[in-house]
Amino acid sequence: MTHAIHFLSAGLLSVALVTSLVAQSSGTGQLTHTRTEFEFTVNAALEEAGPLFGADKERVWAPDWNPQFLYPSPARDQQGMVFQVAHGPYTSKWVNTAFDLAGGHVQYAYILNDAMVTTIDIRLARAGVAKTSVTVVYERTALVSEANDHVRHFAAGDAKAGKEWEEQINGYLAKQPAQK
Repeated sequence: MTHAIHFLSAGLLSVALVTSLVAQSSGTGQLTHTRTEFEFTVNAALEEAGPLFGADKERVWAPDWNPQFLYPSPARDQQGMVFQVAHGPYTSKWVNTAFDLAGGHVQYAYILNDAMVTTIDIRLARAGVAKTSVTVVYERTALVSEANDHVRHFAAGDAKAGKEWEEQINGYLAKQPAQK
């Protein structure tokens, strides 16, 4: 996800927090781990907002998001989906570990070229009749010390993702015909 949230009283995007940047020792040197959390509000009921966090459905609101599904085929959002995403010359392998829309929980884990592991945990909650509060937590861990700078670079981007996700999702929803 281009992305991977607590809203202010005005109902807009709150501040993204990079809550930890920890170096841990391993046989290969210090490995960086980051945790970034952000919150935002989607201008739709939970039932309409929830599906937009599936890897396949995300295509409707996220430009340049083009996962190649390995399972299921044809592509469909469900728990256990497996897909890959190109990142320039590299490819990440993704698995969905939770897709519980009724419970408001979606989670992904992916590995990028044996260099970094990322989990993206998404929590959805009703924030009114036609609003959904979204909290996203990215955790990234370098698998080799040579990837530490990349982990920090991705974490810096994660800290900015909330505003981007909110604008893209709400922009998409604003263009949809009113539900009857």
